[in-house]
Amino acid sequence: MRNRFAHLLPVLDYLGALFWIFGLLVLAPLIVMGARAQDWPSEVSILTFVVPAAIAFALALALKRKAAFRPLDQRGAMLLCALGWIVISAVGALPFCIGLKVSYLDAYFETVSGFTTTGITMLTGLEEMPRSVIFWRALTQWLGGLGILAFFLTVVSAGGSAHVLFSAESHKIFSKRPAPGLLNTLRILWAIYALFTALVAVALVLEGLSVYDAVAHSFTCLATGGYSPYDDSIGHYRAAGYAHFVVIEYTIIAGMLLGGINFFIHYRVLTGGLRALWDNMEMRLFWIIVAGATALVAWDAQFGKASESLRYSLFQVVSIMTSTGYVTESIASPVFSALSKQIFLILMVVGGCVGSTSGGIKVLRIGVLFKMIGRELHRLTHGSSAVSLVVVDKEIVDPEEIHRIAALFFAWIFLLALGGAVTAAMSDLGPMEAASGMFSALGNIGPCYISVKAMTELHPLVKITYIIGMLAGRLEVLPVLMLFSRRAWR
Repeated sequence: MRNRFAHLLPVLDYLGALFWIFGLLVLAPLIVMGARAQDWPSEVSILTFVVPAAIAFALALALKRKAAFRPLDQRGAMLLCALGWIVISAVGALPFCIGLKVSYLDAYFETVSGFTTTGITMLTGLEEMPRSVIFWRALTQWLGGLGILAFFLTVVSAGGSAHVLFSAESHKIFSKRPAPGLLNTLRILWAIYALFTALVAVALVLEGLSVYDAVAHSFTCLATGGYSPYDDSIGHYRAAGYAHFVVIEYTIIAGMLLGGINFFIHYRVLTGGLRALWDNMEMRLFWIIVAGATALVAWDAQFGKASESLRYSLFQVVSIMTSTGYVTESIASPVFSALSKQIFLILMVVGGCVGSTSGGIKVLRIGVLFKMIGRELHRLTHGSSAVSLVVVDKEIVDPEEIHRIAALFFAWIFLLALGGAVTAAMSDLGPMEAASGMFSALGNIGPCYISVKAMTELHPLVKITYIIGMLAGRLEVLPVLMLFSRRAWR
C-alpha cells in the first residue's frame, strides 16, 4: 500500500514548502492594518491573519519532511497544481470568515475567485469593510496573476521539477524564453509584472487616487482580476466626482491591455523590439478583435456623445476580453442591447493572449482553430490527398498541439453547457443569466448577467460548480480533471 501511493510523497513535500511561503504572504495585510489604523475604525483583530498564517505554518511542518525536493513526474505535477490551488484557497478563505463573518463557502468562493483572477464576488458594501481584508482580497489576485506555482518557483529553486511544474500550471504554446533556464525566465517575467504594477499605481496616484486605492487597483489591473475596493468598480470615480476620472479610466484600460498581452511580447518590446506588438498572428488578431468589438458596441450601445460612447465601449471590451472584469457601466445595463451582450459572451470565451494573466481560451488558440477550418476547406476543394498543414508565424503547428487545442475547446463547451444547466435547474434565473454565470466563471472574467445579490443567493451546488469552473478555466481543465481520475492517485 505504501509503494502504491509513493508517488504522492513528493507532492506533499512541495505542498509543505508552498505553505511556508503562503504563511508569510497572508501576514502582509498586517502592514495595512498598522498604517494609519486610527483612520480605519472598521479594522479587524490581528487574528484575522495570524490564525490562517499559523495554520499554514503548521501544515508546512506536517507536510515538508525532506530537506531536498524529490523529482515529480507529469502526473505528480498535475496533482500538485490542482491540489495547491485548492488547499491554498482553503486557508486563504479564513480572513474573510474571521474578519467579515461570511459563510465558509462564500469565503472560499471569494478566495478561489481571487487566486484564479476571476473576480466574481460574494461581497457588497466594500467601502465599509476593513481595509486590510480588502487588501488581502486584492493581493490574492496579484499573486494568482502569473500563477501561484510560478511565484513559488521564482522564490524557491525546485530542482529538476521546475519545468514540469510550470507546464502543469499553465500550458503556453509558442512561448520563447527571454533568458536561458526556466527560473531565470520566471524571474524576468515577475520583474516585468512588478514593474508594470508599480507604473500603474504611480500613474493612479498622480491622477488623484489615494495610495491605498492606487495599489489595490494596480494589483487587480495587471492581474486582470478586477477586484475593486468599491461596489461600483471604476465607475466609482466618475460617480464620486473625481476631476480626472476620464484619465483614470484610460490608465486602467492601458493597465488591462498590459496584463492581457503575452509577457514574452513585453520583454521583446522592453528590449527594443517594438514590432513585437504586431509582427505575429496572435497580436494582430488581438488588436483586430479589440477594435472590431469596440466599434460594434459603440455603434450598438445607447450612450450620449461619440467620445463617451467610444470610451465606455473600449473600456468594457478591453475589460471583458482581458478577463479583468472592471466596469464603468454594468454589462447587464439596458444601455447595452442584445448585440452588445452577445459580443461580451463571445469575448469571455476568446480571452486574452497566451502567456498573459488573462483567462479565456486565448487568442492564439482561436486563431489556430480558424486555421484548422481553413485546412479542412482546403482538403475538400483540393482532395483529401492534398498536403495541408496548420502554419502559424511560419512555424508548423505540431499535430499533438492541434489535438490538445481541440480537446480543450470541447471541454470548454461541455463545461459551459453543464454549468448553465446546473444554474438553470437550481435557480429561477432566465436563460441568458443562467448561461452567463458559467461563461464568467470558466473564462475567469467576473461580470455576468447575474447581480451580486442574486449570486450570493444561489444554491450551494451552483456555487461549487462555479468554483470548479474557475479552477478549470485558470488551470486549463486538465489538472482539475486529474483529481477525478482514480488512476492518478494510484
